[in-house]
Amino acid sequence: MKNLIKRLKQLNPSLPLLLLGIFVWGLLVQITGIWFVEDKIRYSTGTWIGVGLAVFMAVNLALVIESAVDNGSKVGVLRFKSIIRYVVVIIVFALMVYFDLGNWISAFIAMMGLKVSAYAQPLIIKIIHKERI
Repeated sequence: MKNLIKRLKQLNPSLPLLLLGIFVWGLLVQITGIWFVEDKIRYSTGTWIGVGLAVFMAVNLALVIESAVDNGSKVGVLRFKSIIRYVVVIIVFALMVYFDLGNWISAFIAMMGLKVSAYAQPLIIKIIHKERI
């Protein structure tokens, strides 16, 4: 586990905290929403598919940024890698709907954990640094 966190920090120093925020958001979505739906299994499945997509998007974005900074990749390659990220999301949502694999609304809300975590990071870092002092 420590090796994984070390590798994530090498990729992007803020990535482990971003992923932690995504998982915390997923837990909040799971815990709060499960009480209001009839089909709890599909809701849960959709939620964790959304968390998985958010994690995929965060890691893919970090890899694209690293590729741009370290390797000096061409703009066309970077655009292609970024487009792939959204194509994967669309394909996963299409498969969810077609095969009735989970609640796509809970998946979308859970996937927004990427945004929530990114926006909450400065506050979380401020809280962490206050506790260390």
